Amino acid sequence: MFKYNYAVKQMLLLVFLLGLSGLTACRTAPPLPPLNLAEAGWSTHQGQAVWRSKKGAPEISGELILATHTDGRNFVQFTKTPLPFVVAQSSTNTWQVLFVPNNKTYSGHGQPPARLVWLQLPRCLAGIAPPKPWSWQRLENHGWRLENRLSGELLEGYFTE
Repeated sequence: MFKYNYAVKQMLLLVFLLGLSGLTACRTAPPLPPLNLAEAGWSTHQGQAVWRSKKGAPEISGELILATHTDGRNFVQFTKTPLPFVVAQSSTNTWQVLFVPNNKTYSGHGQPPARLVWLQLPRCLAGIAPPKPWSWQRLENHGWRLENRLSGELLEGYFTE
């Protein structure tokens, strides 16, 4: 009888804790609205880039579009023809990254996480040093390199416009 009462109490405690955890769930940011890069205030750059997601991963080359707005919004799109591969947006207080092949979207409030290279690029190009463990380097012919030496992730490219 004692073991039965103890098991029932444990089960009720577990149900109670699960109920509480539902009340403390984090809220992700709502999807950011589509952008009109032809709208006044946008500065757009196009070029080529190579991305490696981690040490030992294959390098993927593609086209890169980066746009910045005077109000602090940023847009980055990496395309492996014919489809976008990564689409990233940020504003002064929200961010969102869509990995198209996996149909995965990550978003949040505040500054973007350091691990998202796509949202670090506009900041680096604006002269803001990247967070650790990222390193930023300007290269010849309008080139640049953003690398995480710990994970091996790399984004290297240049802009033609």
